[in-house]
Amino acid sequence: MENGEIPENAPEHCPGPQSETAGKSDACEGCPNQEICATAPKGPDPGYCFASFRVSYYKILSPYGQPSIPLSSRCLIYFDLNGGGVPEVRLVEGVSGYKQRKDLVAIVERMATVKHKILVLSGKGGVGKSTFSAQLAFALAAMDFQVGLLDIDICGPSIPKMLGLEGREIHQSNIGWSPVYVESNLGVMSIGFMLPNPDEAVIWRGPRKNGLIKQFLKEVYWGELDFLVVDAPPGTSDEHISIVQFLQATGIDGAVIVTTPQQVSLIDVRKEVSFCKKVGVEVLGVVENMSGLSQPLSEFKFTRTTETGEQKDMTEWAMSYMRENAPEMLNLIACTEVFDTSGGGAAKMCNDMGVPFLGKVPLDPQLCKAAEEGRSCFSDDKCRASAPALKMIIEKMLAQKNISTENGA
Repeated sequence: MENGEIPENAPEHCPGPQSETAGKSDACEGCPNQEICATAPKGPDPGYCFASFRVSYYKILSPYGQPSIPLSSRCLIYFDLNGGGVPEVRLVEGVSGYKQRKDLVAIVERMATVKHKILVLSGKGGVGKSTFSAQLAFALAAMDFQVGLLDIDICGPSIPKMLGLEGREIHQSNIGWSPVYVESNLGVMSIGFMLPNPDEAVIWRGPRKNGLIKQFLKEVYWGELDFLVVDAPPGTSDEHISIVQFLQATGIDGAVIVTTPQQVSLIDVRKEVSFCKKVGVEVLGVVENMSGLSQPLSEFKFTRTTETGEQKDMTEWAMSYMRENAPEMLNLIACTEVFDTSGGGAAKMCNDMGVPFLGKVPLDPQLCKAAEEGRSCFSDDKCRASAPALKMIIEKMLAQKNISTENGA
């Protein structure tokens, strides 16, 4: 065959083996002749080997848990040749083009300095997922871990506000995008830093969202991290499939799913658990947020309904009465149910589905205020109702992965 001749078995619209776009155009994906193209990769990546081989000789780690892999599928396969014994192979399904393989290698290299990666998911919006992500990042940073918080909720980026970073901008250098830092050991990346007007809606289709997620993973320079917390959008959409596909190539610890106690929320959480099982992501546990209203009695407002139906403020009288007659009551935390929990809440759902239940976080007005002000609920004793519950949940989650809270992941 002449150098410029198009092979007989080439796909339609083949640019030719000597073309500048040979091996890179859409028509080249799956072509058996890529190795002879002028622009084809000249050898394997130094850290990974892409290969076609008989998979029966290797231990396959499929992200979707299938026991076997159709040999007709063109997938990205990489493995460590220095491990000894039978190489352990990780398969990333749906990655078939040279550009996709190159992108994935770049992500693997960038994430190589991140020890632990945790996804925070929810079945629906408004359950406190981003609040949990923010406080998880604050808590890990307070334990002296190096922490990154990546906000991939493209259409609803609330992380900048919850970390007190509104109005900040991203800076770029020759080593990549620099996260915006809350503290020296807590960096944040979000599309919220890129919007000229925070009130502008982000109206993007799936491919563009996925492209930004890929760009975040490839180009953000986190440095050495103990933890990368990824705040995902609610539900199970394109973004979830993309982030799982990319992070599984680098190793992902698992996902924490946030819900509220009522069945309307738990219906969607069951789907979230099912999603994690299907794509091979470990469910580290489920957090039941807004599990009853809890607030120190001294912070309550007391009212009385008059004969005309008006609400009369009785707070000063009630506080004065308690100080004089039962001062110990002012140290109590009052609790009441907000949602219907007759179905057993998240704890029963976890038992039914065989996933860990991490615990309950009460609906605490002081926690809501901390999120509004962009500060940690652990920095003072204002969040007396919620901070201890969050701390216990985070410690339980770390214990599942055998991670010590004594400064060292």
